[in-house]
Amino acid sequence: MVWLVGALLLLWVVQGPVVLVLAAALLAVPRVRWWVQDRARISRRVVTWTAASAAIVGLGVVVVPDGWLPIPPAPGAWAGPSYVGRPASPHPVPAEEVPPNPHRLAGEPADRPGPLGHQPEVDTAWFGLQRCGRLEQTANGLLVALCAAGDDRALRVVDPQTLRPVASQDLPALPEGAPCDGESFYLDDAERAVLGTGERQVIAVRTSSEGEPGLATDATWDLKPYVPYGDCLVSVAPDWSGRIWWASHAGLVGTVDPATGQVGVVDLGEDVRHDVAVDAAAAYVVTDEAVHRLVVGGDGTPQETWRSEYEGVSGSAPVLVDRGTVAITDEVEDRMGVRFLARDDGRTVCRQSVFEQGATRSTLADLGAGVVVSNDGGYASSRLALLGFTAGSGVARVDLTDDGCGVTWSTESVSPASGAVVSRPNGLLYAWTKRPSLTGVSAWYLTAIDADSGRRRWEVRTGTGLLAGSGGSTVVLGRDGAAYVGTRSGLVRVRDRR
Repeated sequence: MVWLVGALLLLWVVQGPVVLVLAAALLAVPRVRWWVQDRARISRRVVTWTAASAAIVGLGVVVVPDGWLPIPPAPGAWAGPSYVGRPASPHPVPAEEVPPNPHRLAGEPADRPGPLGHQPEVDTAWFGLQRCGRLEQTANGLLVALCAAGDDRALRVVDPQTLRPVASQDLPALPEGAPCDGESFYLDDAERAVLGTGERQVIAVRTSSEGEPGLATDATWDLKPYVPYGDCLVSVAPDWSGRIWWASHAGLVGTVDPATGQVGVVDLGEDVRHDVAVDAAAAYVVTDEAVHRLVVGGDGTPQETWRSEYEGVSGSAPVLVDRGTVAITDEVEDRMGVRFLARDDGRTVCRQSVFEQGATRSTLADLGAGVVVSNDGGYASSRLALLGFTAGSGVARVDLTDDGCGVTWSTESVSPASGAVVSRPNGLLYAWTKRPSLTGVSAWYLTAIDADSGRRRWEVRTGTGLLAGSGGSTVVLGRDGAAYVGTRSGLVRVRDRR
């Protein structure tokens, strides 16, 4: 009987939940069930050894530090291909020259080359049940990760080779029931992590000291006099003068002057759920009702220069694209669309519907002349991921044209919650995708899509099961040519072997 249980477990690991379904179906046959009952004798020694082995494994998981073990795979190791497609050749994506923000760490992720698919290798690091939703990379390659477990938050510096934390700092937890995820941060020109905390403060944290990685709070700006209890910070971003723009969920938008500590604030009176976008002239905020353009007045207080209402609801943060426009998504009568607005006066330049049904919470990928949008509608339940199902499918490119805007291409790839990021030097988009599975296996892939044609060039399996899902984390292209993403339980790196 022991050998039969072992065989079932092995088949379950290899093929996934469908094995348990077939086993249950067989047990419904009386003769099979009687045969099993006649032989269902498991010795006390087997039970003891099994329990002892499980206890040792559990103790090892608790004792071993974060990052030293790979993310455990779920059943279904052979249920899908490990690699599909063939390597891509670089073909750069043209875009307007934009002066870099002098108060951000130099080097936009979109200007970095990602993996091309040359025998890609996948490495993972298990952080328990911590999801590192936002990642940035310092000039010398260290990863800075903002990780969350429930309402708790921690900032970590991670070695990009071993994927092990080399420094950690706990952050104030979010208040219970807070409507924010507390995952907005950026690296400034001094490689400090600037972020909003659960205590309604903006802090700047050093990521190194005398050339060695380490975390220490360098500056704190208290916003409690301006942001009431029960509200929380949604976004922080620097402008070209060095001021830090911030936004709260309840619609308070303000600035902090790091040199003087002066705070200016304006109340938009509309909920904010997305990051603030900043160019050399202004800041752009998307609320539940409208897009706002704000500048800093003579007294240091933000002032609104225009407000542009849109229909339906918006699912994405504003993205600044070519031709002096800002792009958002909206949803009108259950049909998602991409809307381009002129930055100078807020008028709608054009709107293009995408997908028959869908919605998105993911940030648009900036392709210069247009954007790429992902459909993650219907993916709110983790149970769907656990059972191998997928959400609404679709990744589409929408471009500005002389006559307005239109869909350049659309694919059926399923990229729930994480959207797509672009590598302009390679001409590729990278998406965290999920394949539908009739066997109940949740198989996750990093997929490379040609930015010009929408053709899938290659994809590599990065994990299986609920823990391998991204949970909304963003794919980040590193300075080393690798792609990184935080899953529900750790970090994943994909890089070319040669």
